[in-house]
Amino acid sequence: MLFVEYPKCSTCRKAKKWLDNHGFEYVDRHIVEQNLSAQEIRDLQVQSGLPISRFINTSGKLYREMGLSKKLPIMSNFEIFTLLGSNGMLVKRPILVEGDTILVGFKEAEWEAKLLRQDGL
Repeated sequence: MLFVEYPKCSTCRKAKKWLDNHGFEYVDRHIVEQNLSAQEIRDLQVQSGLPISRFINTSGKLYREMGLSKKLPIMSNFEIFTLLGSNGMLVKRPILVEGDTILVGFKEAEWEAKLLRQDGL
């Protein structure tokens, strides 16, 4: 299980606590120190079937500073993946990868449905 996070992010801390409380083992990846590449983000998006918009951190300071709410609608997917791969602070987090399951952001009910039921916990 891969847990991609920004340690100062309160949502990431909640998700990590949830994983720990449920006994999951994971490899931690700091998204700023070890940013996901454009190709990794593309692969996750394709594998998850989620829209590319789910991988964009729309609540971040950098998103607002760059005026991305106006720029993203006219960008190609290639340009968006390249942009996300350039700075981990633009990527929605946490991201959890467990086999074929990819979770973006932390919604406890979604994580319970995807992780607890598949493990029989």
